[in-house]
Formats: sequence, structure tokens, C-alpha cells
Amino acid sequence: MPSYIAPGEGGAPFLLATVPGGGAEAEAAIRLIGGTVVHRVALADAADACAGFAGAVVIDVRDADEGTVHAATAALDAAAAAHDLPLIVAMSLSQVDVVVAALRDGDPQLLCDPDQAEWVRALVTAGLSPRSGGSPGGVRDPGDEAERLARLQAEVARIADALSRLGTDRDAPRAASDARPRFDAGPVAASITAPEVRDVIKARRLRDRFLGEGLFEDPAWDMLLDLFAAELEGARVSVSSLCIAAAVAPTTALRWIGRLTDTGLLERAPDPQDRRRAFVALSPIAGTAMRGYVAATKAAGLPLV
Repeated sequence: MPSYIAPGEGGAPFLLATVPGGGAEAEAAIRLIGGTVVHRVALADAADACAGFAGAVVIDVRDADEGTVHAATAALDAAAAAHDLPLIVAMSLSQVDVVVAALRDGDPQLLCDPDQAEWVRALVTAGLSPRSGGSPGGVRDPGDEAERLARLQAEVARIADALSRLGTDRDAPRAASDARPRFDAGPVAASITAPEVRDVIKARRLRDRFLGEGLFEDPAWDMLLDLFAAELEGARVSVSSLCIAAAVAPTTALRWIGRLTDTGLLERAPDPQDRRRAFVALSPIAGTAMRGYVAATKAAGLPLV
């Protein structure tokens, strides 16, 4: 039976690692959900601070130099995974490629220039995430269960109140029905050029110009189209570039990149010339599916949209 991080006298515990003078936004959001920063450390010390800590870890690398960002993210990613701690990484858009390239072991939540609502959403997820710990020997103490559930219900109620003041989350991707989708694209006979795909992307952006932004957000398809065009061009696409192509907030784009990677549609690879950079590409199955889509639409006399 998994246990949960529940608020004690000081609230759900968080370890915060930042540059000197940083972390104000994270601390404010932690207080908003009723949590407590029990450890505040420098980026270089964050990995060591994970030993013996039971809570969620937040690292804000904004304003740090590139070498520090890569080293601190890689070390903390490994440490959080080793100690089974939820991890949140906040960064600027210019740091996305460095951060993503440093990730190897864990599955952190990634925030890119987050606003308060994005901070709260991530902290809530981390603070209430199932932990692998529990009673010694894995035996649950029945006497603690009612109290644990009561604390959890109180925490959820408090978080719901906080989120209601920040507005509804319209950006969270819906869960995929199958984590490993199978595509039967059929015969792939039709051809298409990169300029044709780029024209489709331009047309999609024109809708925003004339009808307003935010009405036609479809980040998964926009990213697949951008990567499809890049594949036809023989070009490589960085994570930060793909975030821009998604035409949504960078944090939302990062969540979708993670979702599409988990479902097998995208593949991530480090830059062979610079291990601190990362590229994203269509997986072979996604490339086949995109060509199958082109073939099907052309065979039916339909436009590629």
C-alpha cells in the first residue's frame, strides 16, 4: 500500500535548490498549497541533500550558467531517482535543451518560465504523488490509515481551493487510452514535400491571426507536423525549437513532448557534437504513420490539415 506525503504540522515537505537569491516564486507557491520548504540548498549541493530526505524536490536553474545547469540537473535527476523522490525542474526557454539533455534516470516534471498556476499544479502533483516507502517491512499499520486518509482529504480540499482561485487548467493533456498505440497506416504510396507540410503549418497559424489565439491549440499535431517537415528536409529539431512549434506555453509543450515520447511517437537523442544538447525526432512508427496519413488523405481527395 503506497503512502502519501501528507501535511504535518509544517505542511508537505519540499527541498528547494536554486541560485543565490532565487526561488521566490517556488516558495510562494509552496506556501499557497500549505507546504513547507524544509531544506534550501545551492544547486551544487542539491544531489547530496536528497539522502535521507522524504518529500518532493524542486530545482530552479534559471539564471544559472549552462555548465552549472547541466551538472546540477544531471546529478539531481540521478539522486531523486535513486531515493524515489518526486522532482520538479524549473528553467527558462533558453535552457530547455541543456536540461532535457541532462535527464537520464528519473521522470521529473518540467516547468518553463512557469506562472503561479503552473507552479501550483506541479507542486500539487509532486506533493501528493505515491511514495514507495511505508511501514517497516512493507506492512501497513491499520491504525494509521484513517488518520492518513483524513489528512489526505484535507490536503486535497485545500489544494482545490487554491486552484479555484487560479483558474481552470485548460492546458493539461488528456490521458492516452493506450500507452503503446499501434498504427496500421496501410500502403504508403503518396509523396509529399517539406514545403507542402510547412504550408499546412503556416495555414494553421493564420487561424490564430484572424480568429484569436488559444482557440485552436493542438500542440501534439503541430509538433508532429513540424517534425515530419524536418524529417523530409533531413534537418534536426531541438527540444526548445519544438516547444516553439507547438504554439502553446512552453511548459505545456514539454508535457506533450513527454506524452508523445511515452507513447512511442517521438524519440529523443543527445547532440553527438555537444552532449549538453538534445534533439527530438519522429520515431520510425510515427514516420510511417504520417506518411500513411498523407497517402490516405490524398487518395480520398482531402487536404492535409
